[in-house]
Amino acid sequence: MNIPSKYESTTVEGKWYDYWMKHNYFRSVPDGRDPYTIVIPPPNVTGVLHMGHMLNNTIQDVLIRRARLKGFNACWVPGTDHASIATEAKVVAKLKEQGIEKKDLTREQFLEHAWEWTEEYGGVILEQLKKLGCSCDWDRTKFTMDEDMSASVIKVFADLYEKGLIYRGHRMVNWDPEAKTTLSDEEVIYEERQGSLYYLEYQVEGSDEKVTIATTRPETILGDTAICINPNDERYAHLKGKKAIVPLANRVIPIIEDEYVDVEFGTGCLKVTPAHDENDKMLGDKHQLEVIDIFNDDATLNSNGLHYEGMDRFVVRKAISRELEEKGFLVKTENHLNKVGTSERTKAVIEPRLSDQWFLKMEELVKPAIKAVLEDEDIKLFPKKFENTYRHWMENIRDWNISRQLWWGHQIPAWYYGEGKEDFVVAENADKALEKARKVTGNEGLRLSDLRQEEDSLDTWFSSWLWPISVFGGILEPENEEVKYYYPTNDLVTGPDILFFWVARMIIAGYEFRGEKPFSNIYLTGLVRDKQRRKMSKSLGNSPDALGLIKEYGADGVRVGLLLSSAAGNDLLFDEALCQQGKGFANKIWNAFRLVKSWQVDAAIAQPESAAIAIDWYKSRFNTTLKTIEDQFDKYRISDALMATYKLIWDDFCSWLLEMVKPAYQQPIDKKTFDEVVTLFENNLKILHPFMPFLTEEIWQLMKVRTPEEAMIISKWPITGDVNEQLIAEFDLAAEVISGIRTIRKEKNIPFKNSIELKVLNNEKAGKELDTVIAKLGNVEGLSYVEEKPEGALSFRVKSNEYFIPVSGAVNVEEEVEKLQEELKYTEGFLKSVQKKLSNERFVNNAPEQVVAMERKKEADAKAKIETIRESLASLQ
Repeated sequence: MNIPSKYESTTVEGKWYDYWMKHNYFRSVPDGRDPYTIVIPPPNVTGVLHMGHMLNNTIQDVLIRRARLKGFNACWVPGTDHASIATEAKVVAKLKEQGIEKKDLTREQFLEHAWEWTEEYGGVILEQLKKLGCSCDWDRTKFTMDEDMSASVIKVFADLYEKGLIYRGHRMVNWDPEAKTTLSDEEVIYEERQGSLYYLEYQVEGSDEKVTIATTRPETILGDTAICINPNDERYAHLKGKKAIVPLANRVIPIIEDEYVDVEFGTGCLKVTPAHDENDKMLGDKHQLEVIDIFNDDATLNSNGLHYEGMDRFVVRKAISRELEEKGFLVKTENHLNKVGTSERTKAVIEPRLSDQWFLKMEELVKPAIKAVLEDEDIKLFPKKFENTYRHWMENIRDWNISRQLWWGHQIPAWYYGEGKEDFVVAENADKALEKARKVTGNEGLRLSDLRQEEDSLDTWFSSWLWPISVFGGILEPENEEVKYYYPTNDLVTGPDILFFWVARMIIAGYEFRGEKPFSNIYLTGLVRDKQRRKMSKSLGNSPDALGLIKEYGADGVRVGLLLSSAAGNDLLFDEALCQQGKGFANKIWNAFRLVKSWQVDAAIAQPESAAIAIDWYKSRFNTTLKTIEDQFDKYRISDALMATYKLIWDDFCSWLLEMVKPAYQQPIDKKTFDEVVTLFENNLKILHPFMPFLTEEIWQLMKVRTPEEAMIISKWPITGDVNEQLIAEFDLAAEVISGIRTIRKEKNIPFKNSIELKVLNNEKAGKELDTVIAKLGNVEGLSYVEEKPEGALSFRVKSNEYFIPVSGAVNVEEEVEKLQEELKYTEGFLKSVQKKLSNERFVNNAPEQVVAMERKKEADAKAKIETIRESLASLQ
């Protein structure tokens, strides 16, 4: 067989992915096996593969491939989210390039363009996931705007409305002036920004007196409808019942009293702008103030903005502060650190705005979700630390603003039959709406053309919160075979940034619509950051090309590189060197395979004792590691599971076992050893397959001729066997002895081809079972046990045992004595410095315990080394 000298990932990956797809290994249908189900966190349909996706989906693929090997009916459902805000922004931008404005199109015309865009670009990220090796059941691919998915969303909306949980209200909302839509509280990110505090003077009507008010937003004075003072503030008691004049607008407004005002902040006087601040709105409602909105939907000023009409709010802020200063209204400005709300999607600064919106009552809905995670632990978070975040959000939940002023999305199924805000009915379709409207109005003559559907669409999360149910048709057909088999799903892998947006809401939906949890375990990954701890982003230019990495290092190399440093919940500091390490690991295994396949097998040869011991030892090491790996998977310590696998294969298998069993140069290997090594190699491939699927399938198929039913991807996960702890301990001792021999060979320039003698003073009373292994790996011709230290020998210690290699002219004795004397002098000096530190009571009493312990170990090691050097000198002199 002609095996390439290097592992060529570019040719291997496409070949085996096509093979897996051809034989439907990813496909899952209900059968008699236990299911293991994961639903993908649906990436935005606008998305392309980035490092966060790479990490998240690699972990999911590891879990699904392991479950498949363990005999579960593994089902991984892929799909994409329609991402209302992001997609509509992309479509609007594309239309602008073509000279088309959204406002000039009907909703139907715009949606035609949106669907065209989606069909052209929407599948990109799923195709890219295939390059990573993701073994999703692609026949199950779902899109949140699929017909059945949309019907599920509409059905749920109508159901919640009938239960009295959805209502329409005129509220202060978070307005994104770039996307021109409202956002939920959770979609607003608060950032600390350096701004200014402006001190403005308002004339008290009918007098020369002025009151000074501090504000961070001078442009909003044009919407002021009152000044508020604290009734207990004696400084302003004389202003009770009076009025003031708004600068520039010259509008007369009342001076009101309310204990809400903080007498310590600013000047103790508060301007009240009910249209543009939530707290001001509450004051306005309480005191029945006028509401003056000064903004258009893009945050430019409207006709209430006087001569600033049509100008952007931030441009106006600079201009109006100059005008106020010129006209004597601006007293002073101060630097002020302020928390500013920004849109999670567009990054635009949020504008509080009064608007008619649809809301979902959350107070009762949230209770089963709190109980499931925080009380009953039916659903577990990994790492557990995120329970505090979950508790905070869920126990302080507010009604969910579910409407968005967008066309791309699920249009709210409400139909207006009159001009009033409450003249509407909610139904799953227009025909049912007409039937309801006729009943409500008593007008049997109503026609469809008399009804007008709500223009708003639903928040994107209102569809994705149904994801684990709706992908299996569980909303439209609650008793169908698939949802009963696959739901609840097993594991959810996602980022902590959407713990509330998506995860908590899926839990709420699970209990509301199916009466049970949507999944059992939630594995929260960290964010991928660069070496400087910066979050990766296009704007910073610090996010590598994901597909470029796969091309350079291979998918397996990238997967290993990502996972080696991604402990659950902790951010990953990505370094491309990790991918190089993954690629190097692939080449190490490939070279081990080439070595094994290069051996000539002779059935007539008996198995050497050293090989038999080596095989028994590796079986124990494998079983020990397998137990560790199983435990780490149970705890969702995926990175640790990979590292244990990595060390087992690199160190124990490649560096030790193969060295112990390989035949002498140009000599054949016995068949028993060869067959056992191949079996052990295959077991290695099985536990490595979830992490490195392409490499393992390639080697598995090259090991021997396999039928499609014997493919790596559907092989059987190893069963943990017995562990010989004593043999492992004895090998650890033998490995140190071998290392000691190799060190002396290197330091004294004794070629490995030259056999040596080894004499042992067995103070440790260690077993002699591994002597044949020591002899082989150290090229020891004679290994004997002695009662006394031999003369004229080089020596080293392992624990309390002493090992001696007779010089026999192999080294220059005079040179060796000189070297040892220099080493003795240095070590004695080092010991003195350590002992000086340990004799310092202040150091011993005040230094951390582990630091003192480390110094004591240095002292003990130095003493042992000095004794060994002196013994070596004595034997040479």
